[in-house]
Amino acid sequence: MSDPMAEIKASFFIECEELLEAMQDGLEELDAGDSDLETINVVFRAVHSIKGGAGAFGLEPLVRFAHRYETVMDGIRSGTLSMDNDLLKLFFRAADHLSDLVRVCRDEDEIPTAEGEALLQELDKYLGDAGGEAEEEEIEFQPMGMAINLDLDMPDMEGSDTQPGFRIHFAPDAELFETGNEPFMILRSLKETGDCTVTCNTEKLPNISSLSAEIPYLSWDIEVESDVDRDEILSVFEFVDGLCNLDVTEINAAPEILDLDDLPETMDDDDIPPEPAAEKTADRGEEIALEPAPTPAKAPPVNSASANKDKAGGGNAAAKSVVRVDLDRIERLVNLVGELVINQAMLSQSLESAGLSPHSDAMNGLEEFQRLTRDIQDSVMMIRAQPVKSLFQRMSRIVRESSAAVGKDVRLVTEGETTEVDKTVIERLADPLTHMIRNAVDHGLEDTEKRLATDKAGQGIVRLSAAHRSGRVVIEVSDDGAGINRPRVLDIAIQKGLIPADSNLADSEIDNLLFLPGFSTAKEVSDLSGRGVGMDVVRTAIQGLGGRITIQSTPGEGTTFSISLPLTLAVLDGMVVKVAEETLVLPLNVVVETLILGVENLDQVRPGLDVVRVRGDFVPLFDLGIQLGYRQRPDSYIDSVVLLIAQEDGSRAALIVDEIHDQRQVVIKGLDDSFYRAPGIAAATILGDGQIALILDPSDIIDNASDHTGSAPRTLEMEA
Repeated sequence: MSDPMAEIKASFFIECEELLEAMQDGLEELDAGDSDLETINVVFRAVHSIKGGAGAFGLEPLVRFAHRYETVMDGIRSGTLSMDNDLLKLFFRAADHLSDLVRVCRDEDEIPTAEGEALLQELDKYLGDAGGEAEEEEIEFQPMGMAINLDLDMPDMEGSDTQPGFRIHFAPDAELFETGNEPFMILRSLKETGDCTVTCNTEKLPNISSLSAEIPYLSWDIEVESDVDRDEILSVFEFVDGLCNLDVTEINAAPEILDLDDLPETMDDDDIPPEPAAEKTADRGEEIALEPAPTPAKAPPVNSASANKDKAGGGNAAAKSVVRVDLDRIERLVNLVGELVINQAMLSQSLESAGLSPHSDAMNGLEEFQRLTRDIQDSVMMIRAQPVKSLFQRMSRIVRESSAAVGKDVRLVTEGETTEVDKTVIERLADPLTHMIRNAVDHGLEDTEKRLATDKAGQGIVRLSAAHRSGRVVIEVSDDGAGINRPRVLDIAIQKGLIPADSNLADSEIDNLLFLPGFSTAKEVSDLSGRGVGMDVVRTAIQGLGGRITIQSTPGEGTTFSISLPLTLAVLDGMVVKVAEETLVLPLNVVVETLILGVENLDQVRPGLDVVRVRGDFVPLFDLGIQLGYRQRPDSYIDSVVLLIAQEDGSRAALIVDEIHDQRQVVIKGLDDSFYRAPGIAAATILGDGQIALILDPSDIIDNASDHTGSAPRTLEMEA
């Protein structure tokens, strides 16, 4: 039997991920110059919610740090502190440490006390005399529970007949406690608005044998003597908006005094102001004049649907309901959908082999089955798809830590954070992307002095972007540094014996030397680089995802690494072709059109280098059979079948195949490390007849071709 508290605790840590994401978003907006109070409130609410939930589970180190963090943030909210660059950097570092604390508390690892204490000391510098009070408040903090100490040292309201104030009824819902909020803390905050009289209503409290920890039985009636406005009273309850039954009534308001000299000489009945209403107070029976209700727009009710915004630290008030599902269950569903696709293909092939009429009931039913299979597959893939935002936020921390380690001023700019990709791709992309970011900070960007000497801004820019292109997701890491020093790269490669001393390489080939095992341009070993684990690790990881990585560099302007990845690692729409008696599959989304070569559209630039004329443009021609080593060059390509391919960079190429069988969904089966990873082979699949077919990566085939219809890849010597 599962432990219910363990499940609730796991839900808390999942919610922490959302809160940390909201906090990071808010800090980045502040860093971008957004000084809106609501942005600050988003960060404050996220930290406060984490603290509340942590207190419910007795996670004292997390509570302690979050409390001090939110206290300084509250100084920004109230205007007692002003935001500057140093404080914002401290907030970022505190957010990173808060994320670490959440992780170690979740995994029950050792708490990083040294770093935490150093940050607390820095936060205390902004608190001043309030630092001791914050520590004292922290000690008083109690974990969430029904036993609430109501001894708040609050005087009653004797003699307050003329003092304005409010009468409040506060009854928590069950969800208030589930989100880590604490009525005691709310009542204590309410005390800060004025003198309070608090009455705890216990009439709903059952016998102890009938008590349920999940049901709130207590409610409170509070009278507040204060001259604050209604909005300030409501702000005390902003974190439980929608999680309680709240009624706030204004009392003891001073009646409006009319100047008789301003009255007209004659008055109609409609001109006579209404007589102030009289209301009996519940405890003393005194009549108190109440001001007539004002007509301006009222503040929104506290128990409105906007609770979702406050609980999540910001966002759409009408947020959609979310169900959290264990990833293993989704993986099982994806695998079952894959088997369904394979069985649907087998059924299709069996019915076609039986020679049934296309208009028969069986074939009509098969078409409907294919449509339903496609809809199910699309829906399951949407479940696994996630925006890359969480991955990009992790890279923000890498930039901060790396730039601090090497003493450079670096800013990360992100684009396309909402681009969605398979969750498995996101998880496996974290390590190579981290290495690339560190490489850009350490090697790509110059020191501040060198940048200023070349008329650049002192602050270096690392740009991280994601976008969908040609049915794939392309992630780029670029910097505005000095670019690749190609003479130095070539010299190091020769010294290390990675290439012959007499090698004559093009710029792109020199750039690709960075991917050779053991290659490094670092002069000294540091925490970031120089250990011989270079970009080859990145390329291996990207290839393991069915992707590829390319480099573009301009001296003095910077370098861009482009990663091209499949959207999913499960199912794709493919075109099944035949090449030299081998059945192959190409991703359908890269095929623009099909052609039959004729004399009028086939030209030869030189022997072994052919092009295809397509509507006035010349497109390079590649023989797929030759590039894969299946055959030698034929005497003529007239009447050959050609697939026109569109690549991510916008260029086109033509691939020669022998036959086109059909278009179908195929299930991607990855090739493990025991197989040689030949250029152009992305994965494999099982066809409807049980035959295994290779899934090709056309762009990789084209990149590794020496001449268009020849057979010797120019990069073979370099990669050996």
